[in-house]
Amino acid sequence: MFKKHLDFEKLKTLGTDSMSDHLGIEFVEIGEDFITAKMPVNNRTTQPFGILHGGASVALAETLGSIASFLTLDDPVRQQAVGLEINANHIRSVSSGGWVYARAIPLHLGRTTHIWDIKITNEEQKLVCVVRFTVAIIGGK
Repeated sequence: MFKKHLDFEKLKTLGTDSMSDHLGIEFVEIGEDFITAKMPVNNRTTQPFGILHGGASVALAETLGSIASFLTLDDPVRQQAVGLEINANHIRSVSSGGWVYARAIPLHLGRTTHIWDIKITNEEQKLVCVVRFTVAIIGGK
């Protein structure tokens, strides 16, 4: 499913000087049909009350889903994967300290759209947030 546009070591440095770098997002694993990343729960990703900010969870999910779509493109020079719609349900809070983990699996990989199911869990593997992310594939004609 995933093409070899980038080796894993290069992927881990892809977001340098971007939002994902600022939030501390790190890619963890690429499997046959999934990709995972982690993000610290700290002063950069919490709301004023010391718990994980919902927007940080959404940024983690969109980062992961966008990269996952990029890795499936047939022609990454002419094609781009861009976010089209995102929906997140926040299920449980996470206090500052530690990490959250996100795993993206495809629900649909079409020619012009991709849909990803992204689950974010805490360090105890308890569900924190469920995200549905739709990506538009543009260019490549």
